[in-house]
Amino acid sequence: MSSKDVWRPSDDVRRNARITAYMDWLRVERGRSFESYGALWQWSVEDLEGFWSSIWDYFDVSAQTPYRSVLGRRSMPDASWFPGAMLNYVDQVFRHATDKRPAVVFQNEGDELVELGWSDLKRQVASLAASLRESGVGQGDRVTAYLPNTPHAVVAFLAVASIGAIWSVCSPDTGHVAVLDRFRQIEPKVMISIDGYRYGGKAIDRRETLAAILTELPSVETLITVPYLDPQGMADASQRYGGVKTIRTWHEATSRDVPLECRPVPFDHPLWIVYSSGTTGLPKPIVHGHGGVVLEHLKLWALHNDLGPEDRFHWYSTTGWIMWSLQVGGLLVGATICLFDGNPGWPDPGALWRFVGKARVSFFGAGAAFFTSCMKAEIEPRAIADLSALRAVGSTGSPLPPEGYEWIYAHVGSDVFLAPISGGTDIASAFIGGVPILPVVSGEMQCRCLGAKVEAFDEAGNAVLDAVGELVCTAPMPSMPLFFWGDPAGDRYRDSYFDMYPGMWRHGDWIRITPRGGVVVYGRSDATINRHGIRMGTSELYRAVEDLPEVVDSLVVDLEYLGRDSYMPLFVVLRTGCELTDELKATITARIRTALSARHVPNEIFQVQEIPRTLSGKKLELPIKKLLLGQPLEKVLNLDAVKSRESLEYFVAFASSLNKSNGRAA
Repeated sequence: MSSKDVWRPSDDVRRNARITAYMDWLRVERGRSFESYGALWQWSVEDLEGFWSSIWDYFDVSAQTPYRSVLGRRSMPDASWFPGAMLNYVDQVFRHATDKRPAVVFQNEGDELVELGWSDLKRQVASLAASLRESGVGQGDRVTAYLPNTPHAVVAFLAVASIGAIWSVCSPDTGHVAVLDRFRQIEPKVMISIDGYRYGGKAIDRRETLAAILTELPSVETLITVPYLDPQGMADASQRYGGVKTIRTWHEATSRDVPLECRPVPFDHPLWIVYSSGTTGLPKPIVHGHGGVVLEHLKLWALHNDLGPEDRFHWYSTTGWIMWSLQVGGLLVGATICLFDGNPGWPDPGALWRFVGKARVSFFGAGAAFFTSCMKAEIEPRAIADLSALRAVGSTGSPLPPEGYEWIYAHVGSDVFLAPISGGTDIASAFIGGVPILPVVSGEMQCRCLGAKVEAFDEAGNAVLDAVGELVCTAPMPSMPLFFWGDPAGDRYRDSYFDMYPGMWRHGDWIRITPRGGVVVYGRSDATINRHGIRMGTSELYRAVEDLPEVVDSLVVDLEYLGRDSYMPLFVVLRTGCELTDELKATITARIRTALSARHVPNEIFQVQEIPRTLSGKKLELPIKKLLLGQPLEKVLNLDAVKSRESLEYFVAFASSLNKSNGRAA
């Protein structure tokens, strides 16, 4: 084991990995042998037709009519995958139905685990699908939900997909303006909503918020109410929501015994509409298709993350994050999905770890910020929970620093397979990920995913190795967006990903592809630090600063890169009881100088109470840059997409002071 390797797969792990079985199948059935993952990846991106047809055949994808070709049109955007094929996402799920294990395990704050069997899941899905049909919902109609991470949301999604309607969901912690910014664009016919939810031990009533939403969504003809917070919480729904034509209860809609009828739809028929973070302007309503999601999730979860029917799979997420949709994708490989609704740190920082232990989770994923916060809080997961079933850990949302890798191996499990992924809402999958037959190197994702022709491009548009460049995907993938809703000419879609390199997908991340084939992600390329000609992602500076025990969180803003005279402030959140003394400033400065360079030392350091983040936990780097450059707050941010509005107050005042001193109007 090299000095950087933190895990190496044992012979048993290699031999029993699902990707090994796939490679054996390729050798026997296709006559293709590969001596390494690198060779397999190279073939997968050079022979797209051969690779994706092998995924279809290996996983025996169920289709009512076969495809005429694998790739009818290869161009990006507008690639055409598997024309002629008729299938349904939900058929792929229920082929795994069994009475040997549950389909869903669920827990919310303070309650006991609840299991939902495959037969009960199927019965509820069939009943709700029938109710939706009776409400006039047909193929292509939109059904929206205002639901937390509960079995209700899984049932609702599968029911909507089974009839060929289009699903879209917002988490109930989303404000009504942000919900309307999303749902008004797609004009739903039906809405499914809870009365409220609990978070951090508090009951949060959303009935009035729902009323405000429905008042401005005249397209909604039917409301299905879920009394989640209070059994009688929706008893007065007909009075509260009198503008809606039909109101049904969840119990009425899901309690009948009827057969499940899945409607076959074309491979590229819309499955769901998800949204960009929407920090400015209206969120982008991104449409993905049934077939592309099925193939990508089979590949990602089975081959890259080694998930199968014997696994219990949990990825901590709200329904407003794409990882909720990916977690439901665990059902496509027959895994039991384990849902947790609530604050992962309540009543104490070990709450989510105890759920992982109690639910016997074998694969646990969360945002990188969750693991670094556990590390800062000095949690000992193995001491507070039985993690004997846990064999793999996933991370995403932001780069997991090397210290995060080392903390997981020291405090979670010395022999877990650590598989961070990077991709996102845009492709409902991953460009970069893990694979259980390769070593894990600290701070580095193991590989480019199969079928994802990812390169690092320099400023001249040339592919570079072992140098930082733009993440560019130079070949189509089946789960790339079909289109943006309400963008008939496709201009907004093309401008979002194909403006810099026509015909190639520019994702907006800085990456470095290592000689061994791994990938280091440095953060968003639109939040770059460029000090005196030396360019780097912000994650490197965060890693250096947040490694200090006094620093809990940080945000750096390089205004030089956006045209202002050289000025780069650093904002830090300190551990309770710590103050930003001159001594601590010197310590932070010395750490940056040692870890990076003297050029990257900030001009000033400021203490703040909180770093502004999106609802999914990403630092609002670019909006804060624009704010500090003099743009008004309402032009750079959708406030309903911000996790904490209070976190912005300091930066608004700072921007005003900064721009006055520079002779600009704030």
